[in-house]
Amino acid sequence: MNLDPIVVLDARVVTGAGGGPEKTILNSPRFLKPAGYEMLCAYMRPPGDLGFERLIQRAETLGATLLPVDDRGPFDRKVIKFLLEICIKNDVKIWHAHDYKSNVFGLLLQRRWPMRLVTTVHGWVERTWRTPIYYATDRITLPRYERVLCVSEDLRNRCLKFGVPEERCLLVDNAIDATQYDRTLTVDDAKRAIGVPPNRILIGAAGRLSDEKGFGLLIRAIDRLLAKGMDLELHIAGEGRRCSDLHELIHQLGRSDRVRLLGYQSDLIPFYQALDLFVLSSLREGLPNVLLEAMASGVPVVSTRVAGIPRLVNDGRSGLLVESGSSESLASSIARLATDPDLRQALAREGLDVIRNHFSFETRMARIRSIYDDLMDRATPRPEPTTS
Repeated sequence: MNLDPIVVLDARVVTGAGGGPEKTILNSPRFLKPAGYEMLCAYMRPPGDLGFERLIQRAETLGATLLPVDDRGPFDRKVIKFLLEICIKNDVKIWHAHDYKSNVFGLLLQRRWPMRLVTTVHGWVERTWRTPIYYATDRITLPRYERVLCVSEDLRNRCLKFGVPEERCLLVDNAIDATQYDRTLTVDDAKRAIGVPPNRILIGAAGRLSDEKGFGLLIRAIDRLLAKGMDLELHIAGEGRRCSDLHELIHQLGRSDRVRLLGYQSDLIPFYQALDLFVLSSLREGLPNVLLEAMASGVPVVSTRVAGIPRLVNDGRSGLLVESGSSESLASSIARLATDPDLRQALAREGLDVIRNHFSFETRMARIRSIYDDLMDRATPRPEPTTS
């Protein structure tokens, strides 16, 4: 029996091309549509933000409907008016928030337009003067949402402390479409394509260039290993407010020939394919997509032991874990992998299996669908039996 489509509005505040959550949000509509859900993405952004064009292009590529909402700050009343118009015009049934502001707006809009409230807690990993405001807002709003989805166990524990009832506070891991990362080039061929000698160990990292990502620690770890005579090169993909500081650190260490800041990369697949190993040096995280992507690309990983990462990386089996905040620990694990090709291959194989079996996007979206079905009192169809 065909069901009328149920419209879901995903709402979020972004600047520029956004961050990791966009990889999940914009990839979701094509998975939900066959299940009878029409997903719209309302993104609040500063007017004239040129970086937003990159997000529009990504949405078009993935077939996602992206609705830009000009947001001039906390006192811009036009934002909530425009969002209400979107809800009414599209007969939105489920509001799915993704940050503190959309959490607040969902509660306000529900007073004027009946809809079910869902939010995903991605975590506030970048600490600024606003962070206490975010926490205080979450403490007030999250217990009033019907479903609170958390991407890591530590975030779920925090939400429970905020007063979210346990039956409404759900762990839903980040995931990726692993088929997008199937290898098309050998590591050596991918290195040659970017001018890196095949016999040199190429290390990669990716993310927003901000303090919590620990890129300064990683650069100092590479400096230690280069000083010992190891033939290494580090490429960091991403942009952010610490870009000039990291450039200055690289210059001070005299490593401009071996450490490169690549800036924003619209497509990270060629980047992953050239790597011998990927390093996540973060001090704080949720469950980062870049780690999932590297593992799906068949790249062995070294990561700090923070938040939900130990659920993804089994130390010594699907990657190596180190304590956060130590360039010495990072250097030790990087050196171990750089000098042991057999270990790199073993970790890469196990990591790929972990992604395919436990962190596939199909599995995640089936979970989201069941949550929506439960809210809307819809029966989730069982898979059709196969015949031989």
